[in-house]
Amino acid sequence: MRAKQYDAVVIGAGFSGLYMLHKLRERGLSVRVIEAADGVGGVWYWSRYPGAKCDSDSIFYNFTFSEELYKKWRWKDRYASQPEILEYLNFVADELELRSDIQFKTRVTEASFQEEEKTWKITTDTNEIIEAKYLISGMGCLSTTNIPPFEGVSLFQGEQYHTGRWPHEQVDFTGKRVVVIGNGSSGVQAMPEIAKEAKELTLLMRTPHYVGEARNHLLSKEQQDEAIANYKEIRDAFFTTPGGIRMFTTGKSATEFSAEQQKETLDYVWKTGALALGSAFPDIGVNKETNNVVAQYVRDKIDEIVEQPETAEQLHPDYYITTKRLIIGTNFYEMFNEDHVHIVSLKDNPIERIVENGVKLRNETIECDVIVYATGYEAMTGSLLKINLQGRNGQTIQEKWEKGRNVSTYLGLTMENFPNFFMITGPQSPSVLTNMPSAIEQHVDWIDQCIGYVESNGLQTIEAQQNAEIAWGKQCDDLANSTLFPQTNSWYTGANIDGTQRGFVIYVGGLDSYRKICDQVAERQYEGFTFEKAFQGIVKSSMQ
Repeated sequence: MRAKQYDAVVIGAGFSGLYMLHKLRERGLSVRVIEAADGVGGVWYWSRYPGAKCDSDSIFYNFTFSEELYKKWRWKDRYASQPEILEYLNFVADELELRSDIQFKTRVTEASFQEEEKTWKITTDTNEIIEAKYLISGMGCLSTTNIPPFEGVSLFQGEQYHTGRWPHEQVDFTGKRVVVIGNGSSGVQAMPEIAKEAKELTLLMRTPHYVGEARNHLLSKEQQDEAIANYKEIRDAFFTTPGGIRMFTTGKSATEFSAEQQKETLDYVWKTGALALGSAFPDIGVNKETNNVVAQYVRDKIDEIVEQPETAEQLHPDYYITTKRLIIGTNFYEMFNEDHVHIVSLKDNPIERIVENGVKLRNETIECDVIVYATGYEAMTGSLLKINLQGRNGQTIQEKWEKGRNVSTYLGLTMENFPNFFMITGPQSPSVLTNMPSAIEQHVDWIDQCIGYVESNGLQTIEAQQNAEIAWGKQCDDLANSTLFPQTNSWYTGANIDGTQRGFVIYVGGLDSYRKICDQVAERQYEGFTFEKAFQGIVKSSMQ
């Protein structure tokens, strides 16, 4: 059977894949998007757990590349829920007429670069072979779920769910004893909703996190109208702010304020929406004194809200705030004042195995009817490492990245030895430290322009140079090491998978600075890249 031929194949039909498809079609290229689900949405197709919401204000959680598209949509809530976000992405697919070029219910299992043809040979789980000049990953940073390898999982006689692979049908917790393992963002959002129905809810917690109050609410017509009217300002934020979103900030270090002024500022943040805990004092990521001020404020809030001192103490985080994902929730701490909600720390009483009637800890067995795994994702690299991706000379991405322990990229967009392969919000880009649609638009625009350069100059391939990778890795490391981030084990570093610190694989310099770097690379005729011209050999664009 002859392979299907396309100019480009994009993996994934979430925010990244939809916009990449739109841009490349505008360029006149033939494109095929491969999507494992039976609909668009990416992570928002799968993460249907109770309470699932975005943690950026919804007016920023959308595309801004088209003013017409932006003004046709109105968000209902300040923080959009999963159903509303999925509805939005379906709206985009319909408005841009994208579905005809998306292949659903199909998973890419293997992709290998064909040296002679200068194309990618892509194999799917249906044994279909597709060939394309360009291969683009739109799989995202948080799409491969992580369930720790607990012994006995298959023995449990009750119901088991992972927040990242939630059933389409509603799950009824009424009258049931529920154990939730993990209290990251999905656990924090889901538990207060589950607690409304469950007979008993027990959180098995390894590390307590800082949780700010979301203050979610319906958007009034006036607020919706204002967001529509402020399109240019919102789009400008995508380009000119570190996080791709405008947030409250004093613009000063906490050390420049008196203790009373610090508290007044943080009280304002807590009352209006506490994601700004991470932006009120801009030196929070580098100044231990500022960081301690904000961290202690949250611990004091926990003591104020949670009635039992022992429970409050268990919920106290002890790491630098913002060096793990800052979480916003609704009535999370208040939930622990309910008699049927319990918490067990796994630090001194770890999970030994799953048993038929519950979870066996070192010191006790928690009997339950339902287990919810809120154990997160194999973040940043997990999805790519699940594919048998082979570059030149058969080198696999697993070999290149040493199974995720030594990630190397150029700009977080490309890799040496993997010609014409691009990653949208990949490791060593700003990605999860930003408003994701902002980062996605920047990445897709750059990739599209790069492909345009290759096509207009009659080039066969573009590939990162090794020295460019090394220099970019050092720049990412140097930036991270100037902050407090590397001092905390987190999923930012992959430590949630096996406890191994793997290096900080996110660019922490801000999306605005990152954009300037990427644009400068393009303006210099893609310095740090190697090109192949048909019948003319290899051409290098040198680093300045």
